[in-house]
Amino acid sequence: MLNIGVLVSGRGSNLEAILTSIERGSIRGARVSVVISNDPAARALRVARSHGVKAVALPSEGLAREDYGAKLAAALGEHGVMPGSGLVLLAGFMKILPKSFVEMYEGRMMNIHPALLPSFPGLEAQRQALSHGVKVSGCTVHFVVPEVDAGPIIVQRAVPVEEGDDEGSLSSRILRQEHRAYPEAVRLFVEGRLRINGRRVEVRR
Repeated sequence: MLNIGVLVSGRGSNLEAILTSIERGSIRGARVSVVISNDPAARALRVARSHGVKAVALPSEGLAREDYGAKLAAALGEHGVMPGSGLVLLAGFMKILPKSFVEMYEGRMMNIHPALLPSFPGLEAQRQALSHGVKVSGCTVHFVVPEVDAGPIIVQRAVPVEEGDDEGSLSSRILRQEHRAYPEAVRLFVEGRLRINGRRVEVRR
């Protein structure tokens, strides 16, 4: 059984999509053993508890990045999410992780981003897409590397940009695709079907 740890800061909709996929059997051989938030008031912690998953508030305020990374690693380890055997998912986690932490979970940590990377990395990706006038946006699940939103791409979903779209309407349609893409990426990982080859992720059949 693969132990998954999910790091969150906000409402937890992607967390809920993953938990629901596990409960329905779409993802087999894995469990979310802990959800950790840097914000004690995050709705995602309540989502975790409602699914019977251990929820841990680990405030980051006032801590150096390296110190916070060490605390995260310790909390993950306490719940069986070990480097080399566990899987860490960033689901709306609004903290930049230290290089030492990222390297500890190299090839075993994923993030989801609301744009078709490498376009529009960083914050306010939907606003960036609209301001550039693109006709297609979407979401990307990728492995995490020390550089922000730069890791090997696992799954992407395209979302057309419609006339009259604003940041809210585009974000809402992208989010629906995020809820499909993230569980898909986790399933492929759990099934042992992903292989990182340089900047590419090969999906075995």
